[in-house]
Amino acid sequence: MSQLNDLRSQQNDPSFANIWQELKWRGLVHVSTDEAELEKLLAGDPATYYCGFDPTAPSLHLGNLVQLLLMRRIQLAGHKPLGLVGGSTGLIGDPRQTAERVLNTPETVAEWVGKLQSQVQRFLSFEGDNAARMVNNLDWTAPLSAIDFLRGIGKHFRVGTMIKKDIVANRLNSDEGISYTEFSYQILQGMDYLQLFRDYGCVLQTGGSDQWGNLTSGTDLIRKVEGKHVHALGTPLITNSDGTKFGKSEGNAIWLDAEMCSPYAFYQFWLNTADSDVVARLKVFTFLNRTEIEALEAAVAERPFAREGQRKLAYEVTSLVHGVDATEKVIAASAALFGNGDLTVLDEATLKAATSELPSATVGAGSLGIVDLLVATGLSESKSAARRTVGEGGAYVNNTKVTDPEAVIEPARLLHGRYLLLRRGKKNLATVEVSGS
Repeated sequence: MSQLNDLRSQQNDPSFANIWQELKWRGLVHVSTDEAELEKLLAGDPATYYCGFDPTAPSLHLGNLVQLLLMRRIQLAGHKPLGLVGGSTGLIGDPRQTAERVLNTPETVAEWVGKLQSQVQRFLSFEGDNAARMVNNLDWTAPLSAIDFLRGIGKHFRVGTMIKKDIVANRLNSDEGISYTEFSYQILQGMDYLQLFRDYGCVLQTGGSDQWGNLTSGTDLIRKVEGKHVHALGTPLITNSDGTKFGKSEGNAIWLDAEMCSPYAFYQFWLNTADSDVVARLKVFTFLNRTEIEALEAAVAERPFAREGQRKLAYEVTSLVHGVDATEKVIAASAALFGNGDLTVLDEATLKAATSELPSATVGAGSLGIVDLLVATGLSESKSAARRTVGEGGAYVNNTKVTDPEAVIEPARLLHGRYLLLRRGKKNLATVEVSGS
């Protein structure tokens, strides 16, 4: 796939002595087991590591992207990734800070497992000596009886330790409380690590720092059962410099699925990154090397109005997630909206995504007079104001100026047979959809 081809062209920064030092420079190490031993492990022979993703939604989001790119960086350093999509843990749900998760049906979870597996696969290479593998924890939990689970795994966990985990402690002290189902989640994740250690020799698990309790449940379990010391790495939770939660747009997550968050909206999200956040985002979410990022950092400081850092960030991340072709279409659409490109070359999906947040109106095929259109879309308050706009040369249809107030737009000019883009002046845009066309 195009995304994987884009990733294949990436490489870790050769200016660092090893991948561990690069991860630290990029701000990807918040908490870990023994740092010196981890650095030694990642600088040595190929090691097997894993990261898990639960199908609690039909798509991964930006928080997951941190882990996907971390997995790719470690694979580029020669190590062997296991991408786990939790067919069993997805049936339970990782405890949230606020309230119990709604349990999805097994059929829904199974469908989402397939979707998430496809997304994870796009970021890893399944070829070569350190080829990735996909695994599903339902494969080893489904055959396990409750008695075997309690005797073989549960006996190694101490309730006193489990209730001290931050998320569990918070829920226990809340009015909502926590069910035994969600309380058991950390046991299941610990068992995953043990199973992967046994089957593949896995010695490192990565995840967000908010998962640290779950990550260490696995390292502790392997130490108790197998007498071996393995590792965990927790990345920092990404927040904006103003303290707001990263990856949210008007209350909605920024999804990696193009149908849930269009490439255009995805690109715009990154383009709107604050100056104070852009360098940190470049380090975490791109494969640009230190020299390139430091040059962009200087550009942001010296010429913030040019937004060089944001444009490079948006291009790089959108290309990694949606591919270069989709990213080029997004850039072309952005330019075309304001008269710097050809609207007619945009495919319908890109056009709709690019104009989705603009004022709009639906009119009949017999209502295509320029004055009526300006009023219908709210670009002009009245017909007299619309006539004045046209007369002053401020009205555009599909980026072509309209100077006659009596003009009626020909159906042949409709984009994809049904759309028009109206503009008043340089920046005021609206769309028209023509019904019955």
